[in-house]
Amino acid sequence: MRILKALSALLDYPTADLQAALPEIRAIIEADLKPSPKVAGALGNLAAELGASDLMALQERFTNLFDRGRSVALHLYEHVHGDSRDRGPAMVALIELYRSHGFEPHPRELPDYLPLLLEFLSQIDPKEARGILRDAAPIFALLRDRLEKRQSAYAAVPAALLALVDAGAVVAPVRPPEEEDDSFEALDRAWEEAAVTFGPENDPTRAGNGCGKASAWVQAMNNPSPR
Repeated sequence: MRILKALSALLDYPTADLQAALPEIRAIIEADLKPSPKVAGALGNLAAELGASDLMALQERFTNLFDRGRSVALHLYEHVHGDSRDRGPAMVALIELYRSHGFEPHPRELPDYLPLLLEFLSQIDPKEARGILRDAAPIFALLRDRLEKRQSAYAAVPAALLALVDAGAVVAPVRPPEEEDDSFEALDRAWEEAAVTFGPENDPTRAGNGCGKASAWVQAMNNPSPR
């Protein structure tokens, strides 16, 4: 699923290498998302923005958007476990899933970092990859809605992930729109946003559709260890 590799690159920290690869990324988007012109168009707009902007400005914008709070954090377990002790076992389960497929996570990045997860999923069996994406769909819906509220072109990436697994109608527990506030108090509130749970057991129409090892990390999140 080369489209997942392309989405991983678009959602990662902007670099000169990313900007150089944008023509190839756009070609993949146009070819692989031809049946979804609206989704492809939004991703094309993101790619155009990344290619036309000054790199340092892009990096500053990325950091301000994704690294200042939990609200649109790209580390999935921030939206599930926060800083609780349950996050550790979930991380271990995810690393084991990676390694069971011969994929070694980058030592300087946490395993639940979404671009890293997408890079991994691009290398495994498409059926298994789609199973993991479906399990995480509520998180993607949450990110899409919050990024759209901020009028960020990055909303195109979680929207594309939802489209890939036919989950565009997933309803995520997103707070009502509110005026942007960069105060320390607002940042504290962002870190206190409610965690959400996701996985096949939350969808009665998909009972028994798990993918074995592919759902192990989801099970670890939804079944925390006793304290």
